[in-house]
Amino acid sequence: MSHADGFVVLDPKFDQYVLSNAPLEELVGGFRWLEGLVWMGDADCLLFQDLPRNRTMRYIENAGVSVYREPSHYANGQCRDRQGRLISCSHRNRCLYRTELDGKVTMLVDQHAGKRLNAPNDVTVKSDGTIWFTDPLYGIQRDYEGGIQPSEQPPALYRFDPESGEITVAAGDFDGPNGLVFSPDERRLYVCETGDATSQDPKQYIRVFDVDTKGELQGGDIFHKVEPGFADGLCMDEEGNLWSSAADGVHCIDSAGRLLGKILVPDRVSNLTFGGYWRNRLFIGGSHTLYAIFLNRRGAGWP
Repeated sequence: MSHADGFVVLDPKFDQYVLSNAPLEELVGGFRWLEGLVWMGDADCLLFQDLPRNRTMRYIENAGVSVYREPSHYANGQCRDRQGRLISCSHRNRCLYRTELDGKVTMLVDQHAGKRLNAPNDVTVKSDGTIWFTDPLYGIQRDYEGGIQPSEQPPALYRFDPESGEITVAAGDFDGPNGLVFSPDERRLYVCETGDATSQDPKQYIRVFDVDTKGELQGGDIFHKVEPGFADGLCMDEEGNLWSSAADGVHCIDSAGRLLGKILVPDRVSNLTFGGYWRNRLFIGGSHTLYAIFLNRRGAGWP
């Protein structure tokens, strides 16, 4: 193990992923809690949530930060679909909503089996157009992140088809499903398990599921334990390495579940995403501050 210039190298491969002349950059601070980072390539900007302030922010290089949407309905995770539309998870309204290309907002889903969702947390879209999202209780357990409300059903990982309107439980054996991401070939789905927020023993696991050709999940074994802290947000590079948030920064984990190295960040990391022209810039939500770092790797996924 070696420490150098803000990195912890646990495997020689990680030396190839980081750049000695590209340090961690502090872009802008003063937020209450950052979530839902998503790169908008066609607009050359980053969107992210200042969640407790109930607003979505926009960062543009050399122009700074501005408010994109207020109120955001206490939005948390967000991503884009194959048409470039923004899909957002609302804590307050307990739903997924979509921003159309003309700027109009469409509510996509707020119930399963006739009962209200809890507080959708993070979301990703598969290449077939189906929307996968996690639904823990966190957002309705605190006024700080959306408002205390009663839960009507257990936490779950859902698959939603916007064409048919069908919503199904993809996996229901979670205490607190959180961030999620597909592997580049979509044969695997990684999901953070951060447990019950009321427990004194939070979980620190990333679980992995095999995805069959029908979109059904198999497995769900523990893939990796993140420490210190826990895995909140995830993103993936083109080679299939997983980049996870942690209490001490960003952890890089290979497809076998081995920790290759760390990018040390001054604040606890909540969420992260690849962006920039080559998708080689990792944007990092560090609690109250937005950071970024250029890597020798490109992010996978759309767009």
